[in-house]
Amino acid sequence: MSQLIESLCARAKADKQRIVLPESLEERTITAADLALRDDLADIILIGNPDEIHAKAAELGLQHIGKATIIDPATSEKTEEYAQLLAQLRAKKGMTIEKARQQVLDPLYFGCLIIKSGDADGQISGALSTTGDTLRPALQIIKCAPGITCVSGAMLLITPATEYGDNGVLVMGDVAVTPMPDANQLAQIAVCTAQTAQAVAGMDPRVAMLSFSTKGSAKHEVCDKVIEATRLAKEMAPELKIDGEIQADAALVPKVGEKKCPGSPIAGHANVLIAPCLEVGNIGYKLVERLAHAEAIGPILQGIARPVNDLSRGCCVEDIYKMVAITACQAQAAKA
Repeated sequence: MSQLIESLCARAKADKQRIVLPESLEERTITAADLALRDDLADIILIGNPDEIHAKAAELGLQHIGKATIIDPATSEKTEEYAQLLAQLRAKKGMTIEKARQQVLDPLYFGCLIIKSGDADGQISGALSTTGDTLRPALQIIKCAPGITCVSGAMLLITPATEYGDNGVLVMGDVAVTPMPDANQLAQIAVCTAQTAQAVAGMDPRVAMLSFSTKGSAKHEVCDKVIEATRLAKEMAPELKIDGEIQADAALVPKVGEKKCPGSPIAGHANVLIAPCLEVGNIGYKLVERLAHAEAIGPILQGIARPVNDLSRGCCVEDIYKMVAITACQAQAAKA
């Protein structure tokens, strides 16, 4: 386990958060829950039938599921309260109480309603569900953070190239959600990714708004978007250390940064990289992961008022365990 992950886990344990795992019968998920409970990483809430969950735990030889809070939407005394809340939140979209009573039985919706009611702090799903299924209840119920209209995904990259970022650690966004952000959305992605870098990686974020141009070396409307996004991000977060438009080598390599972007507080020292579109971000992190043997952790969803994270359906137990720690640290930051 890397030093950063050890630090994340220590922070999660120091201020335990209530994390919902709605896919409770999924083998990797319940195994990760057992490990998190064993290590006192978080207070785990499992959604489902208690008898089925305990039977699954026994089948897998798990020893610690008894420490979890298990809530069955079919029998919970809170189900009607949550249905009323859902009907109220979605009334303008035509949600009746009858529809809400059916919808609340979906574990992904039930988990988000627990969070909205203040009875939990974050949720993780995706081992069985699509990104859309994970995001839909989060956006309908928990909604975006104040001042944010755009959800995005950041990737934590731990690379063997320790001369870059913070001892080889960088955060990159957006890698998961918004295909072609406009300037305003890109500015939001920059601010949210900086907040993720701070909350999750404990970084003092230095944000590079990436492009194929550095400070006017090329002229194109896609460069103009990055320039405008940089201006808007500075307005949104005046204290943020950010610069752009800037090429990746100028953002990361001090000698190149000094040459291409003299006087920049970011050039050559960036630890947060903002891609101009999802295509670039997704391809970029996967190239770094495969060709440079970086450890890629995420995507970490950002922009939602309380953390709801999406797993890859190809995730392993260790991925889910790490995401419990990450979600806990995001929840701590959201409360702060």
